[in-house]
Amino acid sequence: MPEKITAEKRTEFGKGAARRIRREHKIPAVVYGHGNDPIHLTLPGHDTMMALKHGGANALLELDIDGSSQLALTKQVQVDPIRRVLEHIDFVAVRRGEKVTVDVPVHVTGEAAPETLVVTEHSTVQVEAEATNIPERIEISVAGAAVGTQIHASDLVLPEGTTLLTDPESLVVNVTQQQTAEQLEAELAEAEADAGIVHEESEAEAEAAAEGEAAEGAEAGEAAEGEPAQAEGDASE
Repeated sequence: MPEKITAEKRTEFGKGAARRIRREHKIPAVVYGHGNDPIHLTLPGHDTMMALKHGGANALLELDIDGSSQLALTKQVQVDPIRRVLEHIDFVAVRRGEKVTVDVPVHVTGEAAPETLVVTEHSTVQVEAEATNIPERIEISVAGAAVGTQIHASDLVLPEGTTLLTDPESLVVNVTQQQTAEQLEAELAEAEADAGIVHEESEAEAEAAAEGEAAEGAEAGEAAEGEPAQAEGDASE
């Protein structure tokens, strides 16, 4: 069942009006759809935030607007990147029984086989579902999955009444061989070389190189000192 939220129509627009609304711990919103003019609303901050958290990416709310009920599907939520508060919400008006097209998140569960890497190639899939029965997420189990396991959109188990719109051949989850630290370092070095990145020699590396050169010089000197003695020996013979 959709969460019920009491909304207020607003007549003030612009950034200044929006800031005043947020200072009152409320959220500016707009409802589009069904050929009607957009409805500009003010929603209670806490109740709306909890409803969206409970309903997920495609939360369906039942808005009470001046005593009239309107089902509204969440389409876009603007969040302040610093304070993480809701700044604005766009809804689309829907009716009970109406089919809607939405992107539903996929959620990977379980542990794959040892030394594997589970790669999510697509974090969402597009489906058609009734507005009042949109799945919050679609779970994909990789429990015990071996290297080479691939899960395509056609392999997903969808709730009854939900139709897949994403290409059935689309790769959603891929289980590959886990890379070793040496392989990762080699790939990083290759990528840096391709990008023309040159690391400056650290002090420790410079000292180690200098010590190595000094040792090589000492060995060369010892070898040079031994050569005359060998020559004298050859002459006496």
